Amino acid sequence: MSDLQYLIRQPKKTIENPPLLVLLHGYGSNEKDLFSFADELPDDFLIISAQAPLSLGFDSYAWYSINFDDINGKFSDLEEAKVSLEKISNFIDQIKEKYRTNPEKTFLLGFSQGAILSYSLSFFHPNKVNYVVALSGYINNDLLPETISKDIKTDYYCSHGTVDQVLPVAWARNSKPFLDNLGLTNVYSEYPVGHGVAPQNFFSFKKWLEERL
Repeated sequence: MSDLQYLIRQPKKTIENPPLLVLLHGYGSNEKDLFSFADELPDDFLIISAQAPLSLGFDSYAWYSINFDDINGKFSDLEEAKVSLEKISNFIDQIKEKYRTNPEKTFLLGFSQGAILSYSLSFFHPNKVNYVVALSGYINNDLLPETISKDIKTDYYCSHGTVDQVLPVAWARNSKPFLDNLGLTNVYSEYPVGHGVAPQNFFSFKKWLEERL
């Protein structure tokens, strides 16, 4: 198996090949964060919440480092991000095989840094996931392949807080025109919150998930 640790919620009903939902937490969090609402998600799902590989101490983890210096200001370690991207890709393959999930129903939900990598994975590994839920993230142009496949069929749910103090909403607003330009099915919504998920946002993406099962 992959070296990524994870938590698991089995489907609440007997399903031979269950739909798979993989959760990717944000910078400085851990696998227990998003897993806290796993019990409220549709019963059909096999839910896997992965822990990022880089330890920041005090039970905090990251998919890649965010650095600061006087010259570049705040910047992401793109090489670490690409390594994590491949770890996540391999992890999804292994989870699919181990738990015999439905290959046509693979969902990837990421928050913040997890959302950024969810977008990227869908472009670097076309159709490995069928559905992406990107919460409080954005499409990082530095984490895209040189050529984006025209065969991508992935469906996207994107949302952001209008007063997000960590990742500006203006960055997230670029996602819809980007996806529209590629002819990819997507919805984008905003909520009057900061860097987090409002209750109405949760019910919105939960409904979106249910409609695609």
